Amino acid sequence: MTTGSLQPVRNKNRARRDKQIANETTPLLPSKHEGSSEFHEFNGASFSGAVFNLSTTIIGAGIMALPATMKVLGLVPGIVMIIFIAFLTEASVEMLIRFSRVEKMTSYGGVMGDAFGRIGRMLLQICVVINNVGIMVVYMIIIDSLRYTSALSVALAAVFVVVTAAIAIVKLVSGSVQMPRLFPEITDLSSVWNLFTAVPVLVTAFICHYNVHSVDNELDDSSLIQPIVRTSLALCSTVYIATSFFSYLLFGDSTLDDVLTNFDSDLGIPYSSLLNDIVRVSYVLHLMLVFPIIFFALRLNFDGLLFPSARPISSDNRRFAFVTLLLLSFVFLAANFIPSIWDAFQFTGSTATVCIGFIFPAAITLRDAHAIASNRDKILSSFMIVLAVVSSGVAIYSDVFAIFQRSKPAPKY
Repeated sequence: MTTGSLQPVRNKNRARRDKQIANETTPLLPSKHEGSSEFHEFNGASFSGAVFNLSTTIIGAGIMALPATMKVLGLVPGIVMIIFIAFLTEASVEMLIRFSRVEKMTSYGGVMGDAFGRIGRMLLQICVVINNVGIMVVYMIIIDSLRYTSALSVALAAVFVVVTAAIAIVKLVSGSVQMPRLFPEITDLSSVWNLFTAVPVLVTAFICHYNVHSVDNELDDSSLIQPIVRTSLALCSTVYIATSFFSYLLFGDSTLDDVLTNFDSDLGIPYSSLLNDIVRVSYVLHLMLVFPIIFFALRLNFDGLLFPSARPISSDNRRFAFVTLLLLSFVFLAANFIPSIWDAFQFTGSTATVCIGFIFPAAITLRDAHAIASNRDKILSSFMIVLAVVSSGVAIYSDVFAIFQRSKPAPKY
């Protein structure tokens, strides 16, 4: 079979996909053709553009909390956990893509709706809204024309990694820092429970599931999606391991929940102030580039929950302004009351995020509405659900226990 004979089939399949996107009544992802003529000449995303788009979805402000997980777990378990969560993420994404192919679904919401009906779709939307409101670190890039912005945002995050690594190496060579703990420090039962508080942060760091279909929809060759997912996860895992290792090496047990806060003091090397500014400014610029897209996803899903039968929000200026102002007000107000990003990750990572990343894909596989899941798929899905429920439950218990411990009055002597 020649390449020429394949081309009409691919274009026909692509046209069918595009039609389905436009007909989504309650989309989790916006249609790339809906109400905008500027998309008509789009010819498909490139491999590198898709990798950068998905990597931008994964790498968010969660990277700032990863060094703190090393302080909790130690370097060896921490690095092993990053790799382990990356593998579980790849497996859960593969399940979503495979089940979406059966009924030619073009969104995560479509797959959930196919498996569990309107309630399943709505439950996923609620989780996406909670996830985006709570952490604002996961976001979607819809068209390949944004690939240069995505590449720039990933590059700015890489600046943070490179500068941090350079500072840590200089201080290690000069003998002003020591190798941090390789394993966790366990002294009592509460320190064991505390290990589980790192799980929500790690889960949040890899969440990308509700943007995978968006990236897939933009590809001219859908068979590339799995290599794209693997490449993106490998890239992000490398960045995460480097960030966690060098930041923890640099600050040791003084590593804060938000490691960016550590770059507000004297680093003990020449040009410390300048290097601090480079690290902080590069990451602030990274967040500035991606915040509008994160907010776009949040607004789309929140509007879908409030007005499921209404016309698209882009064609209703009053509703657009109302939803935008409501969400911005809530986000900025909540930011003033949340004590640290660690607390935000604990809440969202233990609830909505773990559902989006692992529980829902595993539930779709176990539901197996089209009888395509193998025994291996079902065993892995059961493992993911048990692991997610147990680890999240212990993490929540540990957080609540820590809150009560802090609230207890000091003993009087």
